[in-house]
This record gives sequence, structure tokens and C-alpha cells, in this order.
Amino acid sequence: MGLIEDARNVAREFELSSEDVNKGVKEFIRQMDEGLQETGKSMSQIPTYVTAVPNGTEKGVYLAVDLGGTNFRVCSIKLNGDTTFSLTQSKVAIPRELMVAKTSQELFAFLAKQIGSFLKTHHNDHFEEYHQRRNAGEPLADEHFFQLGFTFSFPVHQIGINKGYLIRWTKGFDIADAIGKDVCGLLQAEIDALHLPVKVAALVNDTVGTLMARSYTSPGKTGTLLGAIFGTGTNGAYVEKLHKVTKLKKMEKQGGYDDSTGNMIINTEWGSFDNQMSVLPNTPYDDALDQESNNPGIQMFEKRVSGMFLGEVLRRAILGMMKDGKTKLFKDESSGTKDSNSTCTITDDSPLYKQWGIDTSFLSTAHEDQSQGYRITRQALSKNLGVDAASSEDAEAIKIIVEAIGKRSARLSAVAIGAVIIATGNLRLTAGDAMDDRQKPVLEAEVVDIGVDGSLVEYYPGFEQYVREALREIEEIGAKGEKRVRIGIAKDGSGVGAALIALVAGGREKE
Repeated sequence: MGLIEDARNVAREFELSSEDVNKGVKEFIRQMDEGLQETGKSMSQIPTYVTAVPNGTEKGVYLAVDLGGTNFRVCSIKLNGDTTFSLTQSKVAIPRELMVAKTSQELFAFLAKQIGSFLKTHHNDHFEEYHQRRNAGEPLADEHFFQLGFTFSFPVHQIGINKGYLIRWTKGFDIADAIGKDVCGLLQAEIDALHLPVKVAALVNDTVGTLMARSYTSPGKTGTLLGAIFGTGTNGAYVEKLHKVTKLKKMEKQGGYDDSTGNMIINTEWGSFDNQMSVLPNTPYDDALDQESNNPGIQMFEKRVSGMFLGEVLRRAILGMMKDGKTKLFKDESSGTKDSNSTCTITDDSPLYKQWGIDTSFLSTAHEDQSQGYRITRQALSKNLGVDAASSEDAEAIKIIVEAIGKRSARLSAVAIGAVIIATGNLRLTAGDAMDDRQKPVLEAEVVDIGVDGSLVEYYPGFEQYVREALREIEEIGAKGEKRVRIGIAKDGSGVGAALIALVAGGREKE
């Protein structure tokens, strides 16, 4: 058997059939419903207490801050009321000593100080007017305060729109006395200590922010159904009917929320879909990756979809072929088509031999390579992976496996998107509507709007096309339903999205 056929055999291990996709959708919907009824399930289905999405007509100036890692970002967003906005921002590194401070007050005082500096620089007139009124003892109303959305990218137990208790620190932070405290309250206390005209209106998840940002900027009047991240990680947040979120009544310390819309945005945390592996595909490469990860048995959907893991799946598949004595990958007898008569060699410190050694950008390069003799892939093998003088057949074999891994990721992504569309009843197809009828124009009222963000969906070659192909194969969607799905990039969920959540949370009147 030749090398190319060997590669095709490996690629077949990653195939996800139409039957697999449809089974996945049904199980995804079941786990969504389960998560709405009880806590502690595979799919967390976290209530966000955000009960409305914007429609693009909102106006005003709102603040957003983002503590997502080693940097702290402060933004002001001016909403123009016509689906457009302007953004002003500053970013500062968190001093290492504050990441492990003795008290949370030290960190949050630093954050509040950055907000104050930002206001003095970019909104000084408002800042000075507020202080003049305050010093004169004049009454202060809501309009004298900026509403702020706080994106806090650490595990929290959220019990209200602007209340959430820190569960644990990650990303190098370790401040023991913050555990179990309300992070919005901690920030508000330090803002108040500096007498800043700011109210922490909302605790924000960046995936929910993606949904909000897309709903404000999307064309037409159709509200966005789903905000989804397909990048380093993957997650989705969608608009659910409030009466279906039955676990809300059972949750302790539950905060108040506006129930007049009849809706609530749910943060699915779908990276953990099917941790029990009842329908998710599995290969020896997936299995080995999971066993050697820092969270075995957890985030099983994410480990097959997101950019953080695709390179590692590929690395393990390549190593499997190299260790197979019958396979001729990177062995000179595999092909005579080289740039010269040099011998294929792999450096001892090649990233092929290191966990997480292959970046997803390599998959993008190989996937879209149409160069003669796969010259671009061979160059990438040499430059990025220490594989020198690989043959064109070697490169073609790698490309075949890459395409299979990338396509599986996109088709699994379609399982999540399709399940949300079906579970929420947003297509409302009648019998026979799922049949092919692509010539008929889609009316704006029929559009199902999806906002997406992340490196995979934005940059990976053919990702959206693969998603749409799989959507057409879903029984309840079909070609006609897929045509009604509008997918658009939604940037900056932690900036404009957070500001929009602050707007909804603050209940500010539209101007």
C-alpha cells in the first residue's frame, strides 16, 4: 500500500457521517434540556440574567473593562443608534506582584485607578461635572453615572446580572481572600473609594458579549439567536425561553432579573458537551491527547473542535504513521520527487516530538496549499517542524490528514449550531420545507442570525463552508433551512458586547 492510501486510511478515522451529525444533534438537544433543568450536568447551561438582546437602535456611551489574563483593558463605547459604534480604549499590564497580592483590595484598587485615569483622559468633562455636582451636594441620578460591563474571565458562580462569586483563580493569579467573594462588589467598592461616576452594571461572559455585539451590528431587524466562539476554545450563548430554564427556581442565592421579555440568554459552556462520550467521535489520537491533558475526561467536545487541540491531534496522527513500520512517511523511498536528491531528516528537537508542538496555523497552511508539489507545506514542515527535504508525497499525505481533522472540527461545530437552532424552534419548518428550494429569496423575517468569533471560523480555510454543508445534512434543517442561517463575524465581545450588556442591565432608555 502506498503512502497516500495510508494517509487516506488515517483520514477516514476522522470522518463524521451524516448519520453521526444527526445523532450528535439529537444528543446535544437532550443535554441542553437536561442542563436547563438541573445544575451539575455535562452542559452547564448557565443562566446569565441578561434577558434581552439589542437591535441596533440603542444610543449612548457605556464603559467596559476586561480582566482576562495579564492585561487589563478599559473601553468606552459610543453607540450611534444605527448599528454602528465607536470605541476608545486603553490597556495596561497587571503588575506581577498584584496577581499574587496578599489581599484582593490591592488588585481591585489598581483596576479602579486605571478606570479613573481613563475617565480623566477621555471623558474629563463628564468627570469634572460629576465632581462639581457631588461637591456642591446636588442630587445625583443615573444619568450622571457611566454604566460599566465587567468581563471577568475566571470561574465565577453568577447569581445575578452584576453579582458573581469567585470560584477559583487561573492564569497565574492567586489571591486567596478573593475566593468566594462577589467580584463586582469588590470592584464597585474601590470605584466608590475613588468617587468615580461609574456603576458596575453587569458581570460579563465574553461569549454572551459576542451574541450582544452581533445583535447590535447585524444587518436587518432580526435579533441574533446565538453567539459562538470557534477559536482557541469553543463556547456558545443563545436566547432561550425563560419558562424552559426550570432550574432557576431551585438555585440558591438567586439574584433578581427582568422577566418581562420572557427570554434569558444562556451560556451553554458547550465545550463539555458529551463528556460521557455517548455520541462524540473518537480516535486513538483523541484518546491519547485526552489522557495526557491536564483535565482528562473533561471538555471532550472542545478537544475535538477548538484550535488549541487540532494541532496536537495532527501531531499524534503523524507520529502514529511514523511509528508504523509499513508506512513510508518521511522515509526516502516514499517518493523521488524532492527539490534535490537530499535525504529527508527530522531534527532531534523537532516539535513533532513535543506535546502541543504543532500550532493550528500549520493546519491552515497545509489545508489551503495549492502550490506545485505542495512546496508551501514542505517549507512549513522544514521551518516549523524541523522536517527537512520532505517529498511532495509526504506533504500530500500530511495535507490529506489535515483536511480530515479540520473538516471534522467544522462538522462538529455544525452539530452545536444546528442543535441550538432546532431546540429554540427558530426555523419553524413545516412538513416538506426542509427540501431543496434554494432559488426562493430569504425574507429578513425568516433569517436566523448567528454571530461568531475566533480564529478557526475567521481564518481556517473553508471552515464556514464545511459547517454549512453539515447543516444541510441535518434532517430538521436541510438545504432550505441552511439558506436561512446568516453567519456573521462579531468582534470584541468583551468590549462592545460588555457595554451592550451594561446597557441592558442598566435599563437605560433609548435616546
